[in-house]
Amino acid sequence: MNFLGYRRSDGRVGIRNKVLILPASVCAADTARIVASQVQETVTFHNQNGCSQVPSDMELTMDVMAGFAANPNIYGTIVISLGCEGCQMDLVVEAIQKRTNKPLRQFIIQEEGGTISTAEKAVRAAREMVQEASLLKREEFPVSELILGTECGGSDMTSGLASNPLIGHTCDKLVDLGGTAVLSETTEFIGAEHILARRGRTPEIQARIYDIVHRYEAALKLVGEDPRGGNPSPGNIAGGLTTLEEKSLGCIHKGGHRPVEEVYDYAKQMEPGKGLVIMDTPGNDPSSVAGMVAGGAQIVVFSTGRGTPTGNPVAPVIKITANPLTYGKMKDNIDVDASVLLDHPEEMEAVASALLSEVVGTANGKLTKSEALGFYEMAIARVCNYV
Repeated sequence: MNFLGYRRSDGRVGIRNKVLILPASVCAADTARIVASQVQETVTFHNQNGCSQVPSDMELTMDVMAGFAANPNIYGTIVISLGCEGCQMDLVVEAIQKRTNKPLRQFIIQEEGGTISTAEKAVRAAREMVQEASLLKREEFPVSELILGTECGGSDMTSGLASNPLIGHTCDKLVDLGGTAVLSETTEFIGAEHILARRGRTPEIQARIYDIVHRYEAALKLVGEDPRGGNPSPGNIAGGLTTLEEKSLGCIHKGGHRPVEEVYDYAKQMEPGKGLVIMDTPGNDPSSVAGMVAGGAQIVVFSTGRGTPTGNPVAPVIKITANPLTYGKMKDNIDVDASVLLDHPEEMEAVASALLSEVVGTANGKLTKSEALGFYEMAIARVCNYV
């Protein structure tokens, strides 16, 4: 099975061909927004971080910024910084260049004459880069080049019964074809980590699965909190979930049935052709998706029982529900209706094949509903409060 994508100068293969206007901090975010609004085929996001962070917290932000620039869906990047933030321009550029050699331009607001002058220069640079990108043609590649992120949000009882198992079967198919599938949301392994750990390829991987779960719980306990205080969410409870452990048992279905080959820290670079892997992310949807996309996922499949509009600025997000009421109420946002599986679980193989075809079609250029709506919700995981 093949798809049509773009070969990048660093060897990776993208399914979109955008120019990223990257704000190095919150103080550059609106200037980046102004630039992106004036140039078609560019994307940006509101970076709430980039300054007043302790080193470990800033590393998460840097990894997401560098990872977005390196994501193969991006042709090149225009970095805009204020000039005095913690994520200094030279640090951001260095982090990006460690991951990729794609086109890169940079502008510092405090050195360019302010917002209007910076925006004028950055718009010109972005238009030139978009023109360069437009010369590229899609080529045929095997699906083994794909890294598929998986997410679940606004879960209800149908998520664990049907849509998450559907994603898992689809991941199995992709992995069997040589691709990479990413299971995320560490807080939603809690209570099922022993089941997931048994699937680790090696004892070291099994130990890592326990480690990321215990580390997450310990971090919350340091501030006197327990993940069960915020998970399941009110929407989950209204949808029929009663405990975090129950939610976790549904969540891990997204990983299918293949062995876990690797466990990645948040937003670290992943490699194609790895099989089933785990990324240590929060359960929070936008920040979890951001971590996987920063790690190189070109596309995300996202199950929802209650419904959600979530997208991402860099990678298309395919929304799936097995709740027929939710699909009827949120057709504007949901791409795939999997409710047939509630009454006909024997059709799982056929529906998984159809979902894989949807993934390939999206890789070939079909817009998801979140893309068509321009929904680019964005968040970055945090270690602690701002300083």
